[in-house]
Amino acid sequence: MRKTTLYLTIVFVLFLSACSLNEDVAKRYKQELPLRVEVMIPERFSEGKPESIDAVLTQNGERVVNPSFVHFEIWKQDGSVRYPMEEAEDIGDGTYRITKDFEQDGLYFVKVHASSAGSTIIPTTQFVVGGLSASDIEYLEKGMKAETPTKETHH
Repeated sequence: MRKTTLYLTIVFVLFLSACSLNEDVAKRYKQELPLRVEVMIPERFSEGKPESIDAVLTQNGERVVNPSFVHFEIWKQDGSVRYPMEEAEDIGDGTYRITKDFEQDGLYFVKVHASSAGSTIIPTTQFVVGGLSASDIEYLEKGMKAETPTKETHH
């Protein structure tokens, strides 16, 4: 009986020692480098003139010059204007651009869809063209979230 207890104790100790914490276990998993985007919107929009919105992509502190994709999607808060998602123009050094005519005043949103090295980011930024309507002001006062008026699938 003592031998059986001794053998069981030894097996149990060996079993537990196999389950010890390995300090470098986190290094065995894929280390994601998060993609970051800075959206640059003009301070003022000129009537009847095309305006550009830029996105600067960085990852691990470096500019992203060859992402998997960069797309822009723009819409007006009240739904009266919608530019569907389209591929961004690569203007170099990790900066991507879309140029549009904004003929109506109001509250707009731009959503940047970008991916690089397995990391995807889809930030939304609001901006104002000209003045705000009463419905735009009400929308902002309520603090509502921007909803994309789209039903298309992503990429």
